[in-house]
Amino acid sequence: MAVIETGAALHEAHRDNHTHRDVNGGWLRPAVFGAMDGLVSNLALMTGVAGGSLGHQTIVITGLAGLAAGAFSMAAGEYTSVASQAELVQAELDVERRELRRHPQAEQDELASLYVSRGVEPDLAREVARQLSKDPEQALEIHAREELGVDPDDLPSPLTAAVSSFGSFALGALLPVLPYLLGATALWPAVLLALAGLFGCGAVVARVTARSWWFSGLRQLALGGAAAGVTFALGTLFDTAVS
Repeated sequence: MAVIETGAALHEAHRDNHTHRDVNGGWLRPAVFGAMDGLVSNLALMTGVAGGSLGHQTIVITGLAGLAAGAFSMAAGEYTSVASQAELVQAELDVERRELRRHPQAEQDELASLYVSRGVEPDLAREVARQLSKDPEQALEIHAREELGVDPDDLPSPLTAAVSSFGSFALGALLPVLPYLLGATALWPAVLLALAGLFGCGAVVARVTARSWWFSGLRQLALGGAAAGVTFALGTLFDTAVS
């Protein structure tokens, strides 16, 4: 009795604590990539222009233009990419649907063989495959999971990806421009705010991915700072070369 109660308690604890993050929703990757790209690309663009000894008005216009162009580009790219991927999956699902309709027994045997390869006894594997194959839509879902590695009911949304990319890129790209819009005339407030934003984004991402927040924040800070430093040096070099 004690053993049974202990096992039940462990099962209950496992059930209560065994939760997973949504890894297929289609919003996290474009949102994270968009924010990072907006911060790094616009910061690098503005520092490159500033390195060329241009006025702060030119830097502001450059930053706003970079924000608009980058946000629309990210949204269009993400929409096209995710939509194309979804169309490819749907095409493969149509192929699998036809095979299930034309050769149901062969597909059932294929599913049974898959379970056998994973350690299920042959008789049990055939029975499981037979029962699961009674419903054509359920059979299609199982074959899609096992053969294609996708869930037909949980495909990323192109619109969600596009909106996430647009909003996050615009927000990230706005940070380097914001000090100028508030009256700053020097580059350093924009750089400081952008670097703080990079560290913050990295720390937030770490909360989602279970990585160390300080490591993720410092990594993004270093990458963004390096990009800004290189473009500033190139801007200064180009300014010297054409003067």
